[in-house]
Amino acid sequence: MELKRVVITGLGAVTPIGNTVPAFWNGLLCGKNGVAPITHFNAEQHKTKFACEVKDFNVLDFIDAKEVRKIDLCTQFALVAAAEAMQDSGIDMASIDHDRAGVLVASGIGGIQSTFEGISDFVENGYDPRFSPFFILKSLINMVPGILSIKFDLRGPSYASASACASAGNSIVDAYHLIQLNKADFILAGGTEAAIGECGIGGFNAMRALSTRNDDYETASRPFSAGRDGFVMGEGAGILILEEYEHAKARGAKIYGEIIGEGLTADAYHITAPHPEGRGAMNAMLNAIRDAGLRPEDIDYINTHGTSTPPGDKVECLAIQQVFGEHAKDMLFDSTKSMTGHLLGACAAIESIAVVLSLQNGIVPPTINFIEKDPEIPDWNFCANKAVRRDIRYAINNAFGFGGHNVSILFKKYDA
Repeated sequence: MELKRVVITGLGAVTPIGNTVPAFWNGLLCGKNGVAPITHFNAEQHKTKFACEVKDFNVLDFIDAKEVRKIDLCTQFALVAAAEAMQDSGIDMASIDHDRAGVLVASGIGGIQSTFEGISDFVENGYDPRFSPFFILKSLINMVPGILSIKFDLRGPSYASASACASAGNSIVDAYHLIQLNKADFILAGGTEAAIGECGIGGFNAMRALSTRNDDYETASRPFSAGRDGFVMGEGAGILILEEYEHAKARGAKIYGEIIGEGLTADAYHITAPHPEGRGAMNAMLNAIRDAGLRPEDIDYINTHGTSTPPGDKVECLAIQQVFGEHAKDMLFDSTKSMTGHLLGACAAIESIAVVLSLQNGIVPPTINFIEKDPEIPDWNFCANKAVRRDIRYAINNAFGFGGHNVSILFKKYDA
């Protein structure tokens, strides 16, 4: 069976540095910092008092106020990003087979804030058994693709992946496979997250995963730099329209780029710590390269997972070193989490958008807050504090999640 080609024909984003793809991309290139003191709730009693929140978000521009109360903020983010991606794709909905169009949009945690608020109301009301009829629906991760499929009448594959911070990567890979195998023509793929709340911040603080640099929060997200002490939580959504090449070509769609390989692995080591030798991350990248029929020396750029945790950044570099050897010195690396924070289950989606736009435009966004070189990190080109212009043809996006889940997606610059 001949596998179908899979291209990207639409993009949508809601992020801490811009609520559209052009705003997000411009923010990346100029090194915009999305971190600020938390406003979603009173964080005074928490160890971490800052995050990368989405700013100036008005969902009422897209859906009715009556509907807003029925859905979690993560679904609201996804609706707005999906609307932008659909419009960007230029798709004529009357001309497509709706039974071959799907929605694979993931979340790492889903409606955690809605769950917290529903239970809090239950307890504060004296254990009154009357829950909101939307309590469960707002909490379920699968409500995101469910609502999007209803919104756009997409009747093909529809489900949500959940693999912590690798979730959106799994959704994109699944969509890639479904189109390759001729199971679908057109899929909304990506991720969304809205976990900046009492539970999200408090829970990750309890795990000692978040930065607590409250006195210098603007430089708290500092991937690969000395002194990093944890990640900064972000929120938002990213949606990519994946489409079968001939289907896209027949309708005259603009094509941003192409997916040509993937690697999915498990560390099989620890529920939170990465394998100390980078075993899972290494194999994910190697598998993506082999899947694409390439060699390690063909890869020009990696948008790293780069969360700004002390062990995570170091182990990812160790894995890269094992895959690429001396060629790593000629490559470009960055972590856009230095600007957006860590969007958890949505990170692979917005970072894949960054990769696609880097390939298309020949420029790689910076890693900001690269303050002091960590002696345990190799002396590579991390695009430190400044975007780098270079013609790049092949790029990888890495996403790794608690539980030892690893996803590497290999993108190719589109040749018309």
